[in-house]
Amino acid sequence: MNKTTIQSTLYGPVVIIWRVSESSTKIVRVLLSNPASSATKMVQALYPDAEESSCEDIDSVSSAICRLFEGKSVDFDLYVADLGVCAEFQQQVLHAEHAIPRGRVSTYKLIAAHLGTPGGARAVGNALANNPFPIIVPCHRAIRSDRSLGGYQGGLDMKRSLLSKEGIVFDRYGRVKCSNFYYG
Repeated sequence: MNKTTIQSTLYGPVVIIWRVSESSTKIVRVLLSNPASSATKMVQALYPDAEESSCEDIDSVSSAICRLFEGKSVDFDLYVADLGVCAEFQQQVLHAEHAIPRGRVSTYKLIAAHLGTPGGARAVGNALANNPFPIIVPCHRAIRSDRSLGGYQGGLDMKRSLLSKEGIVFDRYGRVKCSNFYYG
């Protein structure tokens, strides 16, 4: 049975969908609010039977998300995420993205090359667009090769804000100023 925890943040509600499996707590999905829809509305549509609840592990992740949104340095352990809900290629992309440290960015193309799939930038972008664990897997750190932001589940304003809080600088056209990409 899926459970939900709703956390109010600077960017609107964030909903963590989780369950207890084999005596451990696993996150199934994280929903970010975006300009088009609130995470609380999304959870009602996607998980109508989930019950609102919490536990110590989820409270810890929830408060860490708030700290990250406030600009603090937070590292999430991938162990909390149920990667089994993802296909093998998406799991590889999520691991590669998770490895990008705070204050650094990479491109979809460089991540694809790192994974041994040159020419797979679009597949990497699709895997991240469907990332069930945004924030835990910091997909805001992946950008286009032209240094524009690309997309983000929480919206481009949230992506830009998160990157700015990590020390990423933008030019007057809104592109990331970067000469040293991760995996580059």
